Amino acid sequence: MFPGPEWPSLDGRSTVDSVRACVAGASTLNLGERSAALKPVLAAKPGATAEPMTASRGSEPLVVLYKVMGKMFAILSARGDPFVILKCDPHLAEVLRDQYAGVGHRSHLDRRFWISVDLDADVPAEEIERLAAHSYDLVCSGLTRKQKAELAALD
Repeated sequence: MFPGPEWPSLDGRSTVDSVRACVAGASTLNLGERSAALKPVLAAKPGATAEPMTASRGSEPLVVLYKVMGKMFAILSARGDPFVILKCDPHLAEVLRDQYAGVGHRSHLDRRFWISVDLDADVPAEEIERLAAHSYDLVCSGLTRKQKAELAALD
């Protein structure tokens, strides 16, 4: 997925080392305050893994993909505008878009099932954490029996 260590990054470290450093701490990513606060919430989900996604080799990650058993449940911005993209029940997504100006659509993902939450907008932090848990639960409910068993064994 990531280029090998033979490709140096801009700071002289190997790309793999740069990616590990970026995933390791919010301070390395220069995350905003609300993004940094959401990062441990997403990472604390059982079986959650973080995969940084860069635009080009050697550059700082644009976003961090959070997955459980290989299935994505969140995309957290690492640079630029602070946002998180979460999986959501279609009816709840409509209600949230009507209720909050900071809930909308940002990516190529199906707008019926994915919402983008602007972390600097009117959505309370507690609501964002609840939506992150909802996203994780939706993805986990779609796992196979074997994947669910593997996930339960991780606890």
